[in-house]
Amino acid sequence: MAEASILDQDQFSCPVCLDLLKDPVALPCGHSFCMVCINGCWDLEDQRGIYSCPQCRETFTPRPVLRRNNMLAEVIKKLKKTELQAASPAHCYAGAGDVECDFCTGRKLKAVKSCLMCLASFCEAHLKPHYEVPSWKTHKLVKASTRLQEKICSQHEKLIEIYCRSDQQLICYLCTMHEHKGHDTVAAVAERTERQVRSTILQNHYIFIIT
Repeated sequence: MAEASILDQDQFSCPVCLDLLKDPVALPCGHSFCMVCINGCWDLEDQRGIYSCPQCRETFTPRPVLRRNNMLAEVIKKLKKTELQAASPAHCYAGAGDVECDFCTGRKLKAVKSCLMCLASFCEAHLKPHYEVPSWKTHKLVKASTRLQEKICSQHEKLIEIYCRSDQQLICYLCTMHEHKGHDTVAAVAERTERQVRSTILQNHYIFIIT
């Protein structure tokens, strides 16, 4: 059952944030993303007027109108509920190397997600309001981490999700309007994917040469 659960999570994960899809939308090419994630990527491409899928790089003009995929959202909601019911409390206590839930009192449970807006980590039980309270549904959830502050711009207190190629550093969207205005910027996930592709090509080229 555990293997099936992991497989399901991979199938319903957003290629940008790598977490379970939140307010899922499907692009014309067929790939699905969180509404917030794909809009964030496309906001950076507004100047060019050409919008691409971060996964397959297919381009679209004009910018497609995105609508929430309600059927997919229901499937993900049931997946989360099944996993919550299947989780055994006896095996959820935080151990050495685990991220602890910031809201548990007494013995801490293992955190399953961290919130970049709350700058806190949550176990399954304390995470539920993020899926149920309307004002919390817009919060950015990521894999449980003890290094949350490193993901936030120290100057603007916004999520660091853009890479400035001009200065070769990670920045937030407010940085692009001030200190890095007019610079060559891309979504951090796009830069990471491109570097991985280049690294793979170089490795294959090296193997070809030595063989």
